[in-house]
Amino acid sequence: MPTPNPDALIAELQARHLLHQCTDLEGFRAHMARPRRLYNGFDPTADSLTIGNLVPIMLLRRFRAHGHTPVVLMGGATGRIGDPSGKDAERTLMTDETVEGNIAAQKSIFQQLLGDDVEIVDNHDWFKDITFLGALRDIGKHFSVNEMIRRDAVKNRLEREGHGISFTEFSYMLLQAYDFLYLFEKSDITVQTAGADQWGNIVSGVDLIRRVQGLDDKGQPKSYGYTAPLLTKADGGKFGKTESGAIWLSHKRPSGQPGTSPYAYYQFWLNTADADVQRYLLIFTDLEVDAIRELCTAHEQQPHLREAQRTLAREATTLLHGKDAMDRAEAAAGALFSGEVAHLDLDTINEVFSEVPSSEHPIASLAGGGVPLVDILAETTLCKSKREAREFLTNGAITINGRKAAPEDTLTPDHLLHASVAILRRGKKAWHVTRWR
Repeated sequence: MPTPNPDALIAELQARHLLHQCTDLEGFRAHMARPRRLYNGFDPTADSLTIGNLVPIMLLRRFRAHGHTPVVLMGGATGRIGDPSGKDAERTLMTDETVEGNIAAQKSIFQQLLGDDVEIVDNHDWFKDITFLGALRDIGKHFSVNEMIRRDAVKNRLEREGHGISFTEFSYMLLQAYDFLYLFEKSDITVQTAGADQWGNIVSGVDLIRRVQGLDDKGQPKSYGYTAPLLTKADGGKFGKTESGAIWLSHKRPSGQPGTSPYAYYQFWLNTADADVQRYLLIFTDLEVDAIRELCTAHEQQPHLREAQRTLAREATTLLHGKDAMDRAEAAAGALFSGEVAHLDLDTINEVFSEVPSSEHPIASLAGGGVPLVDILAETTLCKSKREAREFLTNGAITINGRKAAPEDTLTPDHLLHASVAILRRGKKAWHVTRWR
């Protein structure tokens, strides 16, 4: 493990746009001069994580690269309550079974991004044995209601007309603060990290440790809170949202809800705007800062090559899904651009064309010489009629699996990829997948 160098750590965090607030930056700098244990909490609100969760995960990776030990806290208890931070209304409470299933699903993501040996703890393990009276006596007595209602997460809800906050969610910051105290006392964890929206909850934890444990023998805090900025796009749009919804860090989710395939994940990064690409490379890849700056300088000279975006897509996809999945995603992206789709395996075809119009056809109809392509095209989204199909075919606008088709062509079993699929394209951007059963 590298020897900690706090100046280098803080300089890198600043260079990578990962420093927003710290409870005492200079005290923190001195504190990080030797190996420390730190944690970031994640509430299991779904059976996967979204790309927004990647910022605190990458933050933990940075600390680990500088000789410190990251710990992941799963909110098995706090997830049953609901965090009011950034929410306009009360969350729907989850069942115990749902929370436990979500925790199990998320663990594999943390192991992929932080290593199989990453330490993962669950705050339900200590909260389950605390009685209501014990919580009021041992935790609640350290908190001022006046201070709690001044926290943004609570104040914003109280000021919003038609909305209040339940005692359940109001108590959330007490639970998160106690997490920090518990981990400080039981696991020698002295730093909590999070996104900027968690600042109030983090400060509550640092204050609780100070009240219970006091200062160190030099009069300095024994614990520190650290937040990374909330990520936005240069155009003001919300990071991680697309027309098809959230970008997930899982391809297949246990609930059966849609995830994000490696191909779609690769495409998300590939579509990054020029104004955002350097910042995203700094935050979401392990490339050296100087190398990223050189790459982006070159990109500015030839932006049409999109080499910065390609590098971002390769690095980010490899980090989450592995190199083999990245290679397949990159090959699929190239095939989609060129139209040469015949070499793609069936899983990749299903990923790449998952949102493309498709139709089902009886494979028996291809027996005895096949079906005229004009007839098939008229049944797809590519043509409105057989007459229009003939026009497109005559003009050379139609391809089958990447090969240009003619008006007299018929579709036979020999055309089917993997004995089940024929991919039709009109022009450069209009696709239709015919599936044969």
